[in-house]
Amino acid sequence: MPIPILMPALSPTMEEGTLAKWLVKEGDTVESGDVVAEIETDKATMEVEAVDEGTVGKLLVAEGTEGVKVNAEIALILEEGEDAGAIETASSQDSPAPAKADPSPEPQPAPSSQPEPSAAPKPSPAPAAAKAQDVKAAVSDSRVKASPLARRLAAQAGIDLASLNGSGPNGRIIKSDVEAATDGKVVAAPATQPAAAQATAEVIPFSAPAMPQDLGIEAGTYDEVKLDGMRKIVAKRMTESKQQVPHFPLTVDCEVDKLLAMRKELNARAEEGGYKISVNDFVIRASALALKKVPGLNASFAGDKALMHHHADIAVAVAVDGGLFTPIIWKAETKGLQTISEEMKDFAGRARERKLLPEEYQGGTFSISNLGMFGVKEFAAVINQPHGGILAVGAGEQRPVVKDGALAIATVMTCTLSVDHRVADGAVGAKWMQVFKSYIEDPVTMLL
Repeated sequence: MPIPILMPALSPTMEEGTLAKWLVKEGDTVESGDVVAEIETDKATMEVEAVDEGTVGKLLVAEGTEGVKVNAEIALILEEGEDAGAIETASSQDSPAPAKADPSPEPQPAPSSQPEPSAAPKPSPAPAAAKAQDVKAAVSDSRVKASPLARRLAAQAGIDLASLNGSGPNGRIIKSDVEAATDGKVVAAPATQPAAAQATAEVIPFSAPAMPQDLGIEAGTYDEVKLDGMRKIVAKRMTESKQQVPHFPLTVDCEVDKLLAMRKELNARAEEGGYKISVNDFVIRASALALKKVPGLNASFAGDKALMHHHADIAVAVAVDGGLFTPIIWKAETKGLQTISEEMKDFAGRARERKLLPEEYQGGTFSISNLGMFGVKEFAAVINQPHGGILAVGAGEQRPVVKDGALAIATVMTCTLSVDHRVADGAVGAKWMQVFKSYIEDPVTMLL
C-alpha cells in the first residue's frame, strides 16, 4: 500500500502552510530522512523529510500551493514491489461507494438511543493528529522493518513491533502480521488533547473584514496587498487574545539614570568587538528576576487550573518585515547581562532572515515589547497567549520630577504591564511592578 507523506505540523499553533518547493519528482527513489520538500509556515521555511524508503509515486500537491492543511496528504511513496497501479487501487478503496440506482433501497434498522450490549464497537479511523504521531513513531522505531500501516495498527493495539515476525519481503512486518497477533481486532485508540488545548477548544471564530464597498471606500482609491502567512497568523492570534483574555494594564515610571551609567561603564570594559549591553537586556533580566520574586505572575491559564512555571522564559518581540517574531530567552533568571545580550543579538539577526527554529520562538512564560527606540513614550501591548503578562517599554527621556520637595530633571522610562486577569489579580501585578521598578532604578541589585 502506498505510504503517504503528510503536511507536517511544525509548531503547536500551525494549522496550514504553503508547499513552497518540491525537491524530488515522481519516479525518484528516496530513503528515510531524505529531504523531499520545503514548507513555508507563518514564521519560516522548513524542510520535510521522507519517513520511509521507496519510490515517489505521485505528488498530490503542486509547488506554491497555499493553505495546505496540517496532516493533509501531499505525496505518495511506493513501497518495494509496488507500481503506479497501487496508487489507483488505494484511491478507489478510499473513495466512497457510488449510490445505488435502485429506487427501493434495502430496509435499514431503526436507530436506537441505547447501544446493543452484544455488539462489538466498530473500528473508527484514526484522526489526522494520530497519523502525525504515528509518522513520528515510525521514525523513532526505524530499526524494525515494518510498513507504515503495520506501525499504526501496532501502536493502536499497544504491540511491540520487535516481538513480531514479518512475513513481508526481507522479513518486513505487514498488516496481516499485526492482525494475526491481535486476532484481527485492532481498534483505534481515541485521541486526547492536552489540558491546555482542551481549555482553549471553544475559540471565537476569526471573521473576515467587510468588503471595501461595504465600508464606503470608493473603488480606485486604494491598493489591495495580499497578506502573507505571518500577517494572517498575527491578525488571528491578536484577535483571539483580545476577545478571550481579560487584559488589565498597570503603568509605572522608572528613573533610569543609574542604569544608563552602569550600562556605559560595562560596555567601556568590554574588549573591542565584544559584547554591547542594551537597555533592553537590563529590562529582560529585571523582568526575569521579578517573576521569580513574584511567581504568581509567571503563570498560564489552562481552563480549570493555572500552570505555575518553574523558570522565567522571556519572549522578546523582534520586528521583521510583515510581522514579528518572539524569540525566547530560556531560564532568563539564570543568565547574566552578557549572555542575554549575546543571545538576543543572535536571535534578532536570524529573525530578520526568518531562520529561527520553531523551538526558539514557541512557548515561553512572559513577553516584552520595547518600542522605546522608535520614540514611543507609552503604550499597552496585547498579551501573547499563553503568557500571563506582557511588558510594554517606552522611550527613556528627560522629564521634570520632584525630589525631596524640589524640582529636578531625571531620565524616565514609562513601562506598562498588561496582565491576564484569569491567572493574576491587580495586587499581584502591582507587586511585580514594584519589584521590577526597584531593579531598574537600582540596577546593581540585579548583579547580586
